Amino acid sequence: MIIKAAVLFVLLIAVAARQSYQGYKVYEVEQKTRNQADFLYQLEQSNANLDFWHLGKQLYDNAQVLVPPQEQRSFVADLMRNGFQFNVLINDIESTINEYEAAVPRKSTSAEDKILHNYFRHADVNQYLDELAEKYSPNVSVEQIGTSYEGRSLKTITINANEANPVIFLDAGIHAREWIAPATALYVINQLVEHANENSDVLSNVTWVILPVVNPDGYEYTHEHDRFWRKTRKPASNCKGTDGNRNFDFHWGEVGASTSACADTYRGDTPFSEPETQAIRDTLIKLKNRCKFYLSLHSYGNYLLYPWGWTSELPDTWKNIDDVAQAGADAIKEATGTRYTVGSSTNVLYAASGGSDDWALAVAGVPIAIVMELPGGGFGGFNPPVRTIEDSVKESWIGIKAMALKVLEVY
Repeated sequence: MIIKAAVLFVLLIAVAARQSYQGYKVYEVEQKTRNQADFLYQLEQSNANLDFWHLGKQLYDNAQVLVPPQEQRSFVADLMRNGFQFNVLINDIESTINEYEAAVPRKSTSAEDKILHNYFRHADVNQYLDELAEKYSPNVSVEQIGTSYEGRSLKTITINANEANPVIFLDAGIHAREWIAPATALYVINQLVEHANENSDVLSNVTWVILPVVNPDGYEYTHEHDRFWRKTRKPASNCKGTDGNRNFDFHWGEVGASTSACADTYRGDTPFSEPETQAIRDTLIKLKNRCKFYLSLHSYGNYLLYPWGWTSELPDTWKNIDDVAQAGADAIKEATGTRYTVGSSTNVLYAASGGSDDWALAVAGVPIAIVMELPGGGFGGFNPPVRTIEDSVKESWIGIKAMALKVLEVY
Protein backbone atom coordinates (compact mmCIF):
# COMPACT_ATOMS: atom_id res chain seq x y z
CA MET A 1 0.00 0.00 0.00
CA ILE A 2 2.86 2.36 0.82
CA ILE A 3 4.43 1.78 -2.60
CA LYS A 4 1.11 2.36 -4.39
CA ALA A 5 0.52 5.54 -2.42
CA ALA A 6 4.00 6.79 -3.31
CA VAL A 7 3.43 6.09 -6.99
CA LEU A 8 0.08 7.89 -6.87
CA PHE A 9 1.71 10.85 -5.14
CA VAL A 10 4.37 11.10 -7.85
CA LEU A 11 1.69 10.94 -10.57
CA LEU A 12 -0.32 13.66 -8.87
CA ILE A 13 2.75 15.88 -8.69
CA ALA A 14 3.43 15.29 -12.40
CA VAL A 15 -0.15 16.23 -13.31
CA ALA A 16 -0.08 19.27 -11.05
CA ALA A 17 3.21 20.40 -12.56
CA ARG A 18 1.69 20.73 -16.01
CA GLN A 19 0.15 24.08 -16.89
CA SER A 20 -3.60 23.68 -17.31
CA TYR A 21 -5.32 25.45 -20.19
CA GLN A 22 -8.83 24.43 -19.19
CA GLY A 23 -11.32 27.04 -20.35
CA TYR A 24 -8.79 28.87 -22.54
CA LYS A 25 -10.31 29.74 -25.91
CA VAL A 26 -8.72 30.53 -29.26
CA TYR A 27 -10.52 33.37 -31.04
CA GLU A 28 -10.23 34.13 -34.74
CA VAL A 29 -10.57 37.86 -35.39
CA GLU A 30 -11.07 39.53 -38.77
CA GLN A 31 -9.16 42.78 -39.33
CA LYS A 32 -10.82 44.65 -42.16
CA THR A 33 -9.46 48.16 -41.64
CA ARG A 34 -6.09 49.67 -40.83
CA ASN A 35 -7.50 50.98 -37.54
CA GLN A 36 -8.56 47.48 -36.58
CA ALA A 37 -5.14 46.05 -37.46
CA ASP A 38 -3.43 48.77 -35.42
CA PHE A 39 -5.78 48.15 -32.49
CA LEU A 40 -4.91 44.45 -32.40
CA TYR A 41 -1.21 45.24 -32.57
CA GLN A 42 -1.50 47.66 -29.64
CA LEU A 43 -3.53 45.10 -27.70
CA GLU A 44 -0.85 42.49 -28.31
CA GLN A 45 1.81 44.90 -27.07
CA SER A 46 -0.09 46.03 -23.97
CA ASN A 47 -1.72 42.87 -22.60
CA ALA A 48 0.71 40.03 -21.82
CA ASN A 49 -2.19 37.77 -20.83
CA LEU A 50 -3.33 37.58 -24.44
CA ASP A 51 -1.27 35.13 -26.47
CA PHE A 52 -1.47 36.21 -30.10
CA TRP A 53 -0.73 33.00 -31.95
CA HIS A 54 -1.05 34.73 -35.29
CA LEU A 55 -1.07 38.42 -36.04
CA GLY A 56 -0.27 39.68 -39.50
CA LYS A 57 -0.07 43.19 -40.84
CA GLN A 58 -2.13 42.54 -43.95
CA LEU A 59 -5.83 43.35 -43.92
CA TYR A 60 -8.13 40.34 -44.01
CA ASP A 61 -5.33 38.21 -42.55
CA ASN A 62 -7.27 36.89 -39.57
CA ALA A 63 -5.64 37.08 -36.15
CA GLN A 64 -5.76 34.10 -33.81
CA VAL A 65 -5.55 34.72 -30.06
CA LEU A 66 -5.38 32.39 -27.06
CA VAL A 67 -7.39 34.03 -24.27
CA PRO A 68 -7.54 32.85 -20.63
CA PRO A 69 -10.96 32.60 -18.97
CA GLN A 70 -10.49 35.73 -16.83
CA GLU A 71 -9.78 37.86 -19.90
CA GLN A 72 -12.52 36.61 -22.20
CA ARG A 73 -15.30 39.00 -21.20
CA SER A 74 -13.18 42.14 -21.57
CA PHE A 75 -11.54 40.83 -24.75
CA VAL A 76 -14.89 40.21 -26.42
CA ALA A 77 -16.15 43.62 -25.23
CA ASP A 78 -13.10 45.29 -26.83
CA LEU A 79 -13.74 43.49 -30.10
CA MET A 80 -17.42 44.43 -30.20
CA ARG A 81 -16.69 48.04 -29.25
CA ASN A 82 -14.32 48.32 -32.22
CA GLY A 83 -16.58 46.63 -34.74
CA PHE A 84 -14.65 43.39 -35.18
CA GLN A 85 -16.17 40.23 -36.54
CA PHE A 86 -14.85 37.17 -34.73
CA ASN A 87 -15.56 33.58 -33.81
CA VAL A 88 -14.32 30.99 -31.32
CA LEU A 89 -11.92 28.76 -33.22
CA ILE A 90 -11.15 26.39 -30.32
CA ASN A 91 -13.58 26.38 -27.41
CA ASP A 92 -11.27 24.66 -24.92
CA ILE A 93 -7.60 24.36 -25.86
CA GLU A 94 -7.00 21.86 -23.04
CA SER A 95 -9.02 19.30 -24.98
CA THR A 96 -6.55 19.45 -27.89
CA ILE A 97 -3.65 18.87 -25.49
CA ASN A 98 -5.45 15.92 -23.91
CA GLU A 99 -6.10 14.49 -27.39
CA TYR A 100 -2.37 14.53 -28.14
CA GLU A 101 -1.40 13.02 -24.78
CA ALA A 102 -3.98 10.25 -25.17
CA ALA A 103 -2.72 9.30 -28.64
CA VAL A 104 -0.86 6.01 -28.85
CA PRO A 105 2.55 6.52 -30.53
CA ARG A 106 2.78 4.72 -33.83
CA LYS A 107 5.12 1.76 -33.67
CA SER A 108 7.32 1.13 -36.65
CA THR A 109 10.80 -0.08 -37.47
CA SER A 110 11.09 2.60 -40.14
CA ALA A 111 12.63 5.90 -39.02
CA GLU A 112 10.76 7.74 -41.76
CA ASP A 113 7.43 6.34 -40.61
CA LYS A 114 8.18 7.42 -37.03
CA ILE A 115 9.06 10.93 -38.22
CA LEU A 116 5.81 11.16 -40.19
CA HIS A 117 3.60 10.06 -37.31
CA ASN A 118 5.23 11.18 -34.06
CA TYR A 119 6.72 14.24 -32.42
CA PHE A 120 10.21 13.19 -31.36
CA ARG A 121 11.54 14.18 -27.95
CA HIS A 122 14.94 15.86 -27.94
CA ALA A 123 16.85 12.74 -26.86
CA ASP A 124 15.21 10.81 -29.71
CA VAL A 125 16.23 13.54 -32.17
CA ASN A 126 19.87 13.32 -31.13
CA GLN A 127 19.77 9.52 -31.18
CA TYR A 128 18.48 9.58 -34.75
CA LEU A 129 21.28 11.92 -35.81
CA ASP A 130 23.89 9.68 -34.19
CA GLU A 131 22.44 6.60 -35.88
CA LEU A 132 22.60 8.27 -39.28
CA ALA A 133 26.20 9.35 -38.71
CA GLU A 134 27.19 5.80 -37.80
CA LYS A 135 25.32 4.20 -40.67
CA TYR A 136 26.25 6.66 -43.43
CA SER A 137 29.78 7.68 -42.43
CA PRO A 138 31.82 9.38 -43.84
CA ASN A 139 29.18 11.24 -45.89
CA VAL A 140 27.26 12.13 -42.74
CA SER A 141 28.67 13.40 -39.46
CA VAL A 142 27.33 14.85 -36.22
CA GLU A 143 28.90 17.64 -34.17
CA GLN A 144 27.99 19.05 -30.80
CA ILE A 145 28.11 22.80 -31.39
CA GLY A 146 27.10 23.80 -27.88
CA THR A 147 25.16 22.96 -24.76
CA SER A 148 21.84 24.39 -23.65
CA TYR A 149 21.45 26.15 -20.31
CA GLU A 150 20.15 22.93 -18.73
CA GLY A 151 22.97 20.88 -20.23
CA ARG A 152 21.40 19.33 -23.32
CA SER A 153 23.59 18.74 -26.38
CA LEU A 154 23.03 21.01 -29.35
CA LYS A 155 23.88 18.77 -32.28
CA THR A 156 24.16 19.55 -35.95
CA ILE A 157 24.21 16.96 -38.69
CA THR A 158 26.44 17.65 -41.68
CA ILE A 159 25.58 15.98 -44.97
CA ASN A 160 28.06 15.74 -47.84
CA ALA A 161 30.88 17.65 -46.15
CA ASN A 162 33.45 19.18 -48.47
CA GLU A 163 35.30 22.42 -47.80
CA ALA A 164 34.94 23.39 -51.45
CA ASN A 165 31.15 23.20 -51.31
CA PRO A 166 28.74 26.05 -50.62
CA VAL A 167 26.73 25.43 -47.44
CA ILE A 168 23.03 25.49 -46.67
CA PHE A 169 22.39 25.93 -42.94
CA LEU A 170 18.95 25.05 -41.62
CA ASP A 171 17.72 25.34 -38.05
CA ALA A 172 14.39 24.73 -36.31
CA GLY A 173 12.74 24.96 -32.94
CA ILE A 174 14.13 28.23 -31.62
CA HIS A 175 10.61 28.77 -30.26
CA ALA A 176 9.82 25.83 -28.03
CA ARG A 177 6.13 25.34 -28.78
CA GLU A 178 6.53 25.16 -32.55
CA TRP A 179 6.76 21.36 -32.69
CA ILE A 180 6.14 21.05 -36.40
CA ALA A 181 9.43 22.87 -37.10
CA PRO A 182 11.75 20.18 -35.64
CA ALA A 183 9.50 17.55 -37.21
CA THR A 184 10.05 19.17 -40.60
CA ALA A 185 13.81 19.45 -40.03
CA LEU A 186 13.93 15.72 -39.27
CA TYR A 187 12.05 14.96 -42.48
CA VAL A 188 14.50 17.11 -44.46
CA ILE A 189 17.38 15.17 -42.88
CA ASN A 190 15.68 11.88 -43.69
CA GLN A 191 15.22 12.86 -47.33
CA LEU A 192 18.79 14.07 -47.76
CA VAL A 193 20.40 11.08 -46.06
CA GLU A 194 18.14 8.06 -46.49
CA HIS A 195 16.78 9.13 -49.87
CA ALA A 196 19.96 10.66 -51.25
CA ASN A 197 19.59 9.21 -54.73
CA GLU A 198 16.14 10.75 -55.16
CA ASN A 199 17.45 14.12 -54.00
CA SER A 200 20.84 14.18 -55.69
CA ASP A 201 19.96 17.51 -57.32
CA VAL A 202 20.20 19.25 -53.93
CA LEU A 203 23.20 17.22 -52.77
CA SER A 204 25.65 17.52 -55.65
CA ASN A 205 28.42 19.95 -54.76
CA VAL A 206 26.58 21.35 -51.73
CA THR A 207 26.89 20.71 -47.99
CA TRP A 208 23.90 20.78 -45.64
CA VAL A 209 24.32 21.61 -41.96
CA ILE A 210 21.13 21.16 -39.95
CA LEU A 211 20.35 21.94 -36.30
CA PRO A 212 16.91 20.35 -35.75
CA VAL A 213 16.25 21.69 -32.23
CA VAL A 214 17.78 25.05 -31.32
CA ASN A 215 15.99 25.33 -27.97
CA PRO A 216 15.91 21.85 -26.39
CA ASP A 217 15.25 23.07 -22.83
CA GLY A 218 12.13 24.92 -23.90
CA TYR A 219 11.12 22.09 -26.22
CA GLU A 220 11.26 19.54 -23.42
CA TYR A 221 9.42 21.95 -21.13
CA THR A 222 6.55 22.08 -23.62
CA HIS A 223 6.30 18.31 -23.50
CA GLU A 224 6.40 18.02 -19.74
CA HIS A 225 5.00 21.22 -18.21
CA ASP A 226 3.57 23.92 -20.48
CA ARG A 227 2.57 23.07 -24.04
CA PHE A 228 2.67 26.69 -25.19
CA TRP A 229 5.96 27.79 -23.63
CA ARG A 230 7.95 29.80 -26.20
CA LYS A 231 11.29 30.88 -24.76
CA THR A 232 14.51 29.31 -23.50
CA ARG A 233 14.72 28.30 -19.82
CA LYS A 234 17.65 30.29 -18.48
CA PRO A 235 16.57 32.44 -15.49
CA ALA A 236 15.99 36.09 -16.30
CA SER A 237 15.23 38.43 -13.42
CA ASN A 238 12.19 37.03 -11.62
CA CYS A 239 11.10 34.93 -14.61
CA LYS A 240 12.64 32.39 -16.94
CA GLY A 241 13.59 32.38 -20.56
CA THR A 242 14.50 34.61 -23.47
CA ASP A 243 13.02 34.76 -26.94
CA GLY A 244 15.93 33.40 -28.94
CA ASN A 245 14.69 35.14 -32.07
CA ARG A 246 15.05 38.54 -30.39
CA ASN A 247 18.51 37.78 -28.98
CA PHE A 248 20.81 38.24 -32.01
CA ASP A 249 23.20 41.16 -32.06
CA PHE A 250 21.95 43.21 -34.98
CA HIS A 251 19.73 46.17 -34.08
CA TRP A 252 19.12 44.19 -30.88
CA GLY A 253 16.24 45.41 -28.75
CA GLU A 254 15.25 48.33 -30.96
CA VAL A 255 11.68 47.38 -31.84
CA GLY A 256 9.22 44.53 -31.31
CA ALA A 257 11.31 43.02 -28.52
CA SER A 258 10.34 43.34 -24.89
CA THR A 259 12.55 44.53 -22.03
CA SER A 260 10.31 42.65 -19.58
CA ALA A 261 11.81 39.32 -18.55
CA CYS A 262 8.35 37.79 -18.18
CA ALA A 263 7.23 38.65 -21.72
CA ASP A 264 7.18 36.05 -24.47
CA THR A 265 9.25 38.37 -26.68
CA TYR A 266 11.88 39.18 -24.02
CA ARG A 267 15.09 40.14 -25.83
CA GLY A 268 17.49 38.93 -23.10
CA ASP A 269 19.63 41.06 -20.83
CA THR A 270 22.35 41.31 -23.51
CA PRO A 271 22.69 40.23 -27.14
CA PHE A 272 23.61 36.55 -27.36
CA SER A 273 22.87 36.06 -23.67
CA GLU A 274 21.65 32.52 -24.41
CA PRO A 275 23.99 29.57 -25.04
CA GLU A 276 21.60 28.37 -27.73
CA THR A 277 21.89 31.55 -29.82
CA GLN A 278 25.63 31.63 -29.19
CA ALA A 279 25.88 28.17 -30.78
CA ILE A 280 24.21 29.39 -34.00
CA ARG A 281 26.39 32.50 -34.00
CA ASP A 282 29.62 30.55 -33.63
CA THR A 283 28.66 28.00 -36.27
CA LEU A 284 27.70 30.59 -38.88
CA ILE A 285 30.84 32.60 -38.20
CA LYS A 286 32.89 29.45 -38.83
CA LEU A 287 30.98 29.00 -42.10
CA LYS A 288 31.42 32.62 -43.17
CA ASN A 289 31.94 33.01 -46.93
CA ARG A 290 30.80 29.40 -47.41
CA CYS A 291 27.22 29.52 -46.17
CA LYS A 292 24.99 30.77 -48.99
CA PHE A 293 21.53 29.99 -47.61
CA TYR A 294 20.28 30.34 -44.03
CA LEU A 295 16.80 28.91 -43.47
CA SER A 296 15.08 29.00 -40.09
CA LEU A 297 11.91 26.94 -39.63
CA HIS A 298 9.12 28.34 -37.45
CA SER A 299 5.36 28.00 -37.17
CA TYR A 300 2.76 28.96 -37.91
CA GLY A 301 1.23 31.06 -40.65
CA ASN A 302 2.28 30.08 -44.18
CA TYR A 303 4.89 32.81 -44.64
CA LEU A 304 8.27 33.02 -46.30
CA LEU A 305 9.89 36.02 -44.65
CA TYR A 306 13.19 37.77 -45.14
CA PRO A 307 15.07 40.80 -43.74
CA TRP A 308 14.68 43.30 -42.46
CA GLY A 309 12.82 42.69 -39.23
CA TRP A 310 13.91 45.97 -37.62
CA THR A 311 12.75 48.37 -40.36
CA SER A 312 10.36 48.52 -43.30
CA GLU A 313 13.30 49.29 -45.57
CA LEU A 314 14.68 46.40 -47.61
CA PRO A 315 18.27 45.18 -47.94
CA ASP A 316 20.01 46.09 -51.18
CA THR A 317 19.92 42.45 -52.27
CA TRP A 318 16.26 41.89 -51.38
CA LYS A 319 15.31 40.90 -54.93
CA ASN A 320 17.71 37.93 -54.86
CA ILE A 321 16.20 36.74 -51.57
CA ASP A 322 12.67 37.34 -52.81
CA ASP A 323 13.33 35.24 -55.90
CA VAL A 324 14.38 32.30 -53.72
CA ALA A 325 11.38 32.65 -51.42
CA GLN A 326 9.01 32.95 -54.36
CA ALA A 327 10.46 29.76 -55.83
CA GLY A 328 9.50 27.94 -52.63
CA ALA A 329 6.02 29.46 -52.54
CA ASP A 330 5.39 28.68 -56.21
CA ALA A 331 6.51 25.05 -55.83
CA ILE A 332 4.19 24.47 -52.88
CA LYS A 333 1.23 26.14 -54.57
CA GLU A 334 1.73 24.08 -57.71
CA ALA A 335 2.06 20.82 -55.78
CA THR A 336 -0.67 21.17 -53.16
CA GLY A 337 -2.51 24.45 -53.72
CA THR A 338 -1.34 25.85 -50.37
CA ARG A 339 -0.53 29.55 -50.58
CA TYR A 340 2.42 31.19 -48.84
CA THR A 341 2.77 34.94 -48.38
CA VAL A 342 6.23 36.20 -49.33
CA GLY A 343 7.85 39.42 -48.14
CA SER A 344 10.03 41.13 -45.57
CA SER A 345 9.20 40.46 -41.93
CA THR A 346 8.33 44.07 -41.12
CA ASN A 347 6.19 44.68 -44.18
CA VAL A 348 4.23 41.43 -44.00
CA LEU A 349 3.97 41.07 -40.23
CA TYR A 350 5.33 43.59 -37.74
CA ALA A 351 8.77 44.89 -36.89
CA ALA A 352 10.83 42.68 -34.57
CA SER A 353 14.53 43.30 -34.16
CA GLY A 354 17.23 40.87 -33.03
CA GLY A 355 16.13 38.07 -35.35
CA SER A 356 18.43 35.33 -36.58
CA ASP A 357 17.78 35.98 -40.27
CA ASP A 358 18.69 39.68 -40.01
CA TRP A 359 21.93 38.80 -38.21
CA ALA A 360 22.77 36.00 -40.67
CA LEU A 361 22.48 38.39 -43.63
CA ALA A 362 24.08 41.47 -42.09
CA VAL A 363 26.82 40.03 -39.88
CA ALA A 364 27.48 36.42 -40.88
CA GLY A 365 27.43 37.43 -44.55
CA VAL A 366 24.91 34.80 -45.69
CA PRO A 367 23.45 36.19 -48.93
CA ILE A 368 20.08 34.40 -48.70
CA ALA A 369 18.39 34.42 -45.29
CA ILE A 370 14.76 33.30 -44.93
CA VAL A 371 12.34 32.39 -42.15
CA MET A 372 9.74 29.81 -43.14
CA GLU A 373 6.55 29.94 -41.06
CA LEU A 374 5.07 26.49 -41.51
CA PRO A 375 1.34 25.63 -41.54
CA GLY A 376 -0.47 25.20 -38.24
CA GLY A 377 -2.27 21.99 -39.13
CA GLY A 378 -6.03 22.47 -39.19
CA PHE A 379 -7.21 24.17 -36.01
CA GLY A 380 -4.11 23.04 -34.12
CA GLY A 381 -2.15 26.26 -34.35
CA PHE A 382 1.00 25.51 -32.39
CA ASN A 383 -0.51 22.13 -31.54
CA PRO A 384 -1.17 20.46 -34.90
CA PRO A 385 -2.55 16.95 -34.45
CA VAL A 386 -0.19 14.04 -35.02
CA ARG A 387 -2.30 12.98 -37.99
CA THR A 388 -1.34 16.19 -39.83
CA ILE A 389 2.44 15.77 -39.51
CA GLU A 390 2.90 13.75 -42.69
CA ASP A 391 1.10 16.14 -45.03
CA SER A 392 2.77 19.17 -43.46
CA VAL A 393 6.38 17.99 -43.60
CA LYS A 394 6.07 16.56 -47.10
CA GLU A 395 4.56 19.79 -48.40
CA SER A 396 7.21 21.87 -46.65
CA TRP A 397 10.01 19.77 -48.12
CA ILE A 398 8.73 20.62 -51.60
CA GLY A 399 9.23 24.32 -50.87
CA ILE A 400 12.56 23.86 -49.10
CA LYS A 401 13.96 21.83 -51.97
CA ALA A 402 12.77 24.38 -54.53
CA MET A 403 14.45 27.20 -52.60
CA ALA A 404 17.68 25.20 -52.33
CA LEU A 405 17.70 24.58 -56.07
CA LYS A 406 17.14 28.29 -56.72
CA VAL A 407 20.06 29.20 -54.47
CA LEU A 408 22.29 26.68 -56.24
CA GLU A 409 21.53 28.31 -59.61
CA VAL A 410 23.55 31.31 -58.42
CA TYR A 411 25.99 29.84 -55.92
